Amino acid sequence: MRERILYTKPSITDLETRYAADAAANGWGSRCYEYIDRFEHGFRTHIGSEFAIATSSCTGALHMGLAALGIGAGDEVILADTNWIATAAPIVHLGATPVFADILPDTWCLDPADAERHVTPRTRAIVATHLYGNLCDMDALLDLGRRTGIPVIEDAAEAIGSVFHGRRAGSMGLFGAFSFHGTKTLTTGEGGMFVTSDAALYERALTLSNHGRARGAAHALWPEAVGFKYKMTNIAAAIGCAQIERIAELVARKREILKAYETRLSALAGVSMNAEPDGTLNGAWMPTVVFDAASGVSREALLAAFAAADIDVRVFFHPLSSLAMFESRPDNAVAWSIPGRAINLPSYHDMTEADIDRVAWAVAAAAERARRTAPPLKKTA
Repeated sequence: MRERILYTKPSITDLETRYAADAAANGWGSRCYEYIDRFEHGFRTHIGSEFAIATSSCTGALHMGLAALGIGAGDEVILADTNWIATAAPIVHLGATPVFADILPDTWCLDPADAERHVTPRTRAIVATHLYGNLCDMDALLDLGRRTGIPVIEDAAEAIGSVFHGRRAGSMGLFGAFSFHGTKTLTTGEGGMFVTSDAALYERALTLSNHGRARGAAHALWPEAVGFKYKMTNIAAAIGCAQIERIAELVARKREILKAYETRLSALAGVSMNAEPDGTLNGAWMPTVVFDAASGVSREALLAAFAAADIDVRVFFHPLSSLAMFESRPDNAVAWSIPGRAINLPSYHDMTEADIDRVAWAVAAAAERARRTAPPLKKTA
């Protein structure tokens, strides 16, 4: 009986287990933040940002950063309709309104022109979510931010290893937020990181991250504001320290898997995968296939093909505006169209060539079934 192919699992070696065991055995008292400090330093050095705060999740990093910007009731924040709800949730928690704009058909990321169309006097921030390793057009978004005075922030949860014209994802906006969930290229089990090169914003975020206590305060246990407690654990940070030492290897393997899929699926008509425009490098967190609407291939057909092949896959993000808690925005035509003809593919570190072959075969099988069952073309006079 063949083994089921999972869509994701982390790459954990003896290095991670040794660091975690040391943190569990010795990371207490005066050493309780040792691995946290070390992970923050290693991560900000890798990303190219001046400051970093390790958090319990990317959602926490976004919440803390938006709060540090003073975003609250009556404010609006623009983001792509194609997103996980974790990007919108902190906006709602702060009492602000998420404003969903459409995406580009090639990168599946926020359309800068549509984002600009949604700018109002109440707009306080624009969130650039780098989707599945694909990069937003940061030049266009940062130009929009300069022209309007609206800060651009980066949701780089899915973009470890992605580079935009020499700048790493997460280092270009006013602040960036990363995820280290167990599905991510770099994992701590659960976890996240807030990064910025703005010293004043860092100090505000640092104060909020510690229950509102400013560092160097004259009085002990004296909060200046009602803050948060999103701190990463020392044991999780220990795993992160090992992963950041291996980051080049981890990203390279992700890119290898994406390229392997591209090679195997290149003969299929009407299929696109993760974009890599000139001057960029895609970190390839989640290889994804999107079929043209004319292909007749549906999400349901893809799911059926993978179920038959005993392969675990993940659906493309539903548009946030299609969810019951938000106002419906079907005019975001690209965001609403793609999920019904797309699927995320398995891409864990130790996939074999045979595993990749099997996944590619399932994609091809769905395409062939759609071709065979398509109604005949009508003859024209």
